[in-house]
Amino acid sequence: MTTIVNARVFDGTAVRDWTSVRFDGGLITGCSVTSAAREGDEVVDAGGGTVLPGLIDAHVHLAPGALAQSLTFGVTTVLDMFSKPDAVAAAEEQAGSRSDVADVRSSGVGATAPDGHPSALYAPIPTLTAPDQAERFVADRIAEGSHYLKVISGVGGLWPSLDSDTIAALVTAAHARGLLVVAHVSSTAGLEQVVSAGVDVVAHVPADTALDEALVARVAEAGIAVGPTLATIENTLGEPGGAAVAGDPRLAEALGAAWTRRLTAGGPGPRRWNTPPYSQARDNVRRLADAGVALLAGTDAPNPGTVFGASLHRELELLVGCGLSPARALAAATTEPARVFGLPDRGRVAVGRRADLVLVSGDPLADITATRAIERVWRGGAACDRRAFVASAAEAEQLDAFDAQVAKVVAAVRERRSGRP
Repeated sequence: MTTIVNARVFDGTAVRDWTSVRFDGGLITGCSVTSAAREGDEVVDAGGGTVLPGLIDAHVHLAPGALAQSLTFGVTTVLDMFSKPDAVAAAEEQAGSRSDVADVRSSGVGATAPDGHPSALYAPIPTLTAPDQAERFVADRIAEGSHYLKVISGVGGLWPSLDSDTIAALVTAAHARGLLVVAHVSSTAGLEQVVSAGVDVVAHVPADTALDEALVARVAEAGIAVGPTLATIENTLGEPGGAAVAGDPRLAEALGAAWTRRLTAGGPGPRRWNTPPYSQARDNVRRLADAGVALLAGTDAPNPGTVFGASLHRELELLVGCGLSPARALAAATTEPARVFGLPDRGRVAVGRRADLVLVSGDPLADITATRAIERVWRGGAACDRRAFVASAAEAEQLDAFDAQVAKVVAAVRERRSGRP
């Protein structure tokens, strides 16, 4: 039994008048304006700090150490958006047997065309080429334990892609089996395609052109949520986002030298890649936000310039930079992903919810970067030792292999952009 006292409490939507939160047996049992402590409780004095729901990263790709590192930075749940079944099974076993790692949900293998994105990272994987293969593809993912379906739209991109009829068939088959559909897009044309197909969530914000009012209105009217993944997009478009994370001592103290090097290794800049400016992505998020589209905070870690957990705090800062209030940005990392992905036991500070909680020393409603000043983290009521995460030699070796695969993809992209065969 633990009781937090002398706190400001953000419940996932707004600051409440509570000053105390009590939890027992992994669940929140009390929220009150005075101390909720009972005899025998461990009492944690927040000293005026802020209690938040455990953060949810709505877009990661599983890699060694992902769950442990995420929890270190207050991310108590991660939503994986493309991993092979063995990696998902290992992560789920870890999350189910340990309290010192984040919980996880996964799409498993996403639907893509032969040689389509992201085959180069995960081959061999099952692919499909026609609408009549959709039902079997969805059934196979369900058999593997996928919690939702990921589809890849390559329209306007550099790789072979599924046609519109096949994507529509996948959405129909997934919805018939009760699965949410998340669509990867890399262009405005791709966004138009998946909106027409009836997907539920869009991953990434297009930056190739400005989103027009009509398309934004269609997204809003359909109730489609968007996870912009600005923490990755800024690096892709040549901004030093990784260095910004590594340069904040509130984050760097729990990163260590190896992860700091990984964040600051840099990436291709806009001149070399002939990419649009980051401001295009920022402005498109602003348009979506102004239209009332539900936004989800996700990092796309461990893409270059990102790291599990720490980069979600950068994503929150970038969302505020797009015009979101700090409260709405925090909701994008708590209540909104819990609502969209059907996780009713988390994302809120409320009696009966999981005791996934983060205590920070400042006020993120006044300064969103205060989420980085983490004092305590609890997952299912169990306190996290934030000093305990150290990447093992095996994890480092496997991440090096992952980075080598990413480098291959980057090289392939450069070839295609330069027009070489």
